[in-house]
Amino acid sequence: MTQSARAARTLLAVAVLAGSAALVAACGTAVSTTSPSGATSGPGAATTPVPSADPGGTPAAVSGPAPCTTSALRVSVSRSQGVAAGSSYFPIVFTNVSAASCTLYGYPGVSFVTGTGGSQIGIPATENPAHPRKLITLAPGQAGHAELQVVDAQNYPPADCGMVTAHWLRVYPPNQTAPVYASFTAQACTKARPILTVETVQSGTTGA
Repeated sequence: MTQSARAARTLLAVAVLAGSAALVAACGTAVSTTSPSGATSGPGAATTPVPSADPGGTPAAVSGPAPCTTSALRVSVSRSQGVAAGSSYFPIVFTNVSAASCTLYGYPGVSFVTGTGGSQIGIPATENPAHPRKLITLAPGQAGHAELQVVDAQNYPPADCGMVTAHWLRVYPPNQTAPVYASFTAQACTKARPILTVETVQSGTTGA
């Protein structure tokens, strides 16, 4: 091969390499990239805005008296507040015997039992939504109450009731898992018949 032919071939190779480099550079401009936020950028790519944190979006913690624990309460059942339609009504009174204010909210749990720490008789009290739930604050020595309705077990046929005489109530203050036992005598059904109905805790010791 002559010197002039080799020179021409070298010039052709350089031209081919230069064209290939230009082609690669042009293709590279069309490649999309992903930003740290997850939004895709590049020609024609849709961008997704990332919401910013809102320091004011979290409500401040509510301060105030804590819920009344079972140990902070004295629980008693007052005398009947009346009889109507085969039922008697008794306020269950919750007195704050601690040295600090505390709160009650919602329904207590109530059932007949065979004795202190004994087994349950029949079904527990059903909830009567006659009053809305509201937060009741008890200062030391103050009391709230929940109205208990006790249906006369003799309203049910004997075979449907399985009537027995109960002498104790087991009472769970609202939102507590430790019970209190109150002396209380009434006829109860051992079968699943509604005898007890309870309302939400309200202020004071009676509904009057």
